[in-house]
Amino acid sequence: MSDSVLQRFSTRPNDNVEPLEAEQCDDLGAFGWLRGTRERAIMLELRRKDGNILAVGYAWLDKAEFDPSQGITLSLGGHKIKIRGRNLNTEIRPNVRLFQGISRHRVPWIQEADEPAVMEAQDQGVLVEEIEW
Repeated sequence: MSDSVLQRFSTRPNDNVEPLEAEQCDDLGAFGWLRGTRERAIMLELRRKDGNILAVGYAWLDKAEFDPSQGITLSLGGHKIKIRGRNLNTEIRPNVRLFQGISRHRVPWIQEADEPAVMEAQDQGVLVEEIEW
């Protein structure tokens, strides 16, 4: 009897609630990466350094193209989004690449780098210099 009373008062009501999305997403600086192998983002949030944000549905993604000299081009419902920067297809850690993550819907957001981030950027790290829509 005392065990059931103890359990009833010691368990928190939010124990069965799933963690927030922020806790399920790794911040890799230039982009976010969903941790779970089966996790998929519904939308891709594009964040400019000036504060403008555009969220587009992955369902509208017709084509994604990576060209080392041009960057990443996304075709969404007749519109083109260009992501320019350095090392956009570099492996950040095992099996984690920005372009690969976009094609598998594992990237929930991409962030343009501000001036201090550009100055501090390492040669091997992913750096998003411009997002054009």
